[in-house]
Amino acid sequence: MAPSVVIVGGGVMGAAAAWRLAARGHRVTVLERFGPGHDRGSSHGSSRIFRLTYADPWYVGLALRALPLWQRLEEESGRPVLTVTGAIDHGSPRVVGELAATLAAAGRPGQVLSPAEAAERWPGLRSDTAVLHHAEGGRLHADDAVAALLAAASGLGADVRHGVRVRGVRPTGSGVTVGTDQGGPVVADAAVVAVGGWSPSVLPDVVDGLPPLRVTQEQPLHFAVDGALEWPAFVHHPGAGFDEPGGVYGLGSADGVKVGFHAVGPVVDPDLRDRTPDPVAVDRLEAYVRTWLPGLAQAVSEPVTCLYTSTPDHDFVVDRRGPVTVLAGFSGHGFKFAPVIGELAADLVEGRPGARRFALGRALPGTVG
Repeated sequence: MAPSVVIVGGGVMGAAAAWRLAARGHRVTVLERFGPGHDRGSSHGSSRIFRLTYADPWYVGLALRALPLWQRLEEESGRPVLTVTGAIDHGSPRVVGELAATLAAAGRPGQVLSPAEAAERWPGLRSDTAVLHHAEGGRLHADDAVAALLAAASGLGADVRHGVRVRGVRPTGSGVTVGTDQGGPVVADAAVVAVGGWSPSVLPDVVDGLPPLRVTQEQPLHFAVDGALEWPAFVHHPGAGFDEPGGVYGLGSADGVKVGFHAVGPVVDPDLRDRTPDPVAVDRLEAYVRTWLPGLAQAVSEPVTCLYTSTPDHDFVVDRRGPVTVLAGFSGHGFKFAPVIGELAADLVEGRPGARRFALGRALPGTVG
């Protein structure tokens, strides 16, 4: 009989793990605390950036592995998930140069434009120095992606259960026992725990070596404007006179053009967070839009919130201890990689070694080892 795997958490990472494990013939059960399409965690909404542009070849490689998996998901589920609009990066000339060099080394060269050339092509945006365009970038519909992953997993035999709160994950001699608040415990050969912003409260009781995890509430804005779906994904990197830490990202969506600062929100408890918009943060973001996004200057903004769960090095946690595989700390840039994270999780469940880059107990900035 095929090995059984219980997946705790039905957000994008748990759903991706369910899809890839079910595709390999495992008997998969997904336990998700909230209802379908909920907005409590990090996987909801209409838009996430898909891009290849990282200065680090490791992440470029992961994005290149994720791209055909997103396309395969669309074929299997019959649901559109990824829209290719192209994507641009601008800001520090050094950063833009590094991004261009890494893309070229990966065999996916982009096109470097001047600010004037970029303004002619995308009149709604203003850039400062060089602009890197890569045609394979675009947007993922977050809600549709999670639904498609769970539907594809279900189509392969996975049992997806919403409204089930997990009370504990306990390794046993022959596998794992997952306590729940409905229907008694679930017993399986292995578990994958992917609980997003609840990781700091759940995972320390399950595995050792977890890096410090910081959960923040981020507050991007949607700007209602005609033609929002035609906007490219964009990232404005600090430098060249623009010094916002972490930079600014944006992309078109069905809800308008989404614009946000990266990883600047307050630390929160995901069960107690206040979703009331921070007027100071709104004012700062609207001031940015007035300066750099003339196509949105007259648009009405609507704040939205989501959770980031970040590690000190902004690398992810994808590792295994005994029968338990953990997926955590996706640091505000992990969504685009979800299908390949599902593959890595399936490898771990099947006993293959994980990536040292994502290991539990790894050396972190400021530590020795």
